[in-house]
Amino acid sequence: MFKTVLLPIDLSAPSSWERALPAALGLCQAEDGGILHVLVVVPDFGMSVVGTYFEAGFEEKAMHKVGEALTRWVDENVPDGTEVHPHVMHGRVYDQIITAADKLSVDAIVMGSHRPELTDYLLGPNAARVVRHAKQSVFVVRAE
Repeated sequence: MFKTVLLPIDLSAPSSWERALPAALGLCQAEDGGILHVLVVVPDFGMSVVGTYFEAGFEEKAMHKVGEALTRWVDENVPDGTEVHPHVMHGRVYDQIITAADKLSVDAIVMGSHRPELTDYLLGPNAARVVRHAKQSVFVVRAE
């Protein structure tokens, strides 16, 4: 049912993947020859004026460093024998998750979400937007 799965993660927040990774792997392994796509999104500056405070080429350098970190993460966390494809994109996190899911023709998106606090009764803002707008099935795995 789910041959290709997209797992968006935040490399600086293990809670974004500690419980979501096993769930994504389970969905991939349920299908013989499943494929796991792991995505990290480098956020944009938001307002263009903010970008003027960074040196020229900053985005390219950041993308390259994140790509190297993602490769290490995959080597350390994804079991051998799993077909995995790492991806780094740049922009608004939820937009890039949805764009990647469509471009890669994934069957499902698995993403972690933080525990709700008193002021946050539902999902985190990125997970909520992905759930509302993705064409694919979206599995939200709560962090502990």
